Amino acid sequence: MNSFIYLHGFASSPKSTKAQDIGDRFAQIQIKLKIPDLNAGDFSGLTITRQLTQVAAEFSHDAAPVTLIGSSLGGLTAAHLGQQYPQVQRLVLLAPAFGFLSHWLAQLGEVGVQHWQQSKYLQVYHYGEERSLPLSYDFLTDAAQYTEQELQRPIPTLIFHGQQDEVIPITASRDFAQSRPWVDLIELDSDHALGNVTAEIWQAIRLFCQLP
Repeated sequence: MNSFIYLHGFASSPKSTKAQDIGDRFAQIQIKLKIPDLNAGDFSGLTITRQLTQVAAEFSHDAAPVTLIGSSLGGLTAAHLGQQYPQVQRLVLLAPAFGFLSHWLAQLGEVGVQHWQQSKYLQVYHYGEERSLPLSYDFLTDAAQYTEQELQRPIPTLIFHGQQDEVIPITASRDFAQSRPWVDLIELDSDHALGNVTAEIWQAIRLFCQLP
């Protein structure tokens, strides 16, 4: 039995618009979609390593195939899980956060990064909580060890990315797909939220995942 797991984005939650939309569509075809809360009750201590461990714990012990659907940082996490675990048979990535550290640190600037390192915490607006929360500097040091170069397992992958994405430029997904023939990139007339193309995305997911 194939299991489906949805990974929400950074400073988001299982209640995000995208998670709810895709969850509802899975429910309509009577297939269970797991949506773990990657904040794990401690957003401040979030790291990519913690997300990998948390999601891997959701895999069934009988080596049943897993399809991961990941949004933004959840997409990046899904890609690394696909590299590490043979159980992961398919990836659907929504505006995956490839190269996100370089984009994010450029926004913070050198002074901002230094301040984060010195004070140990950075205030980040959390969309799920609707307030600012402190994020440990450990997030940055942990994330630095995960690079796209190591993602070389030829796993069927479908990427959706908006051409007007203001958070992760579409070039990040283009570069990723270019050197990996097993990756199919669908470019959409949308931004990072992909809110105006949900029906289109669902049709492509159904086809790709061979859903009823």
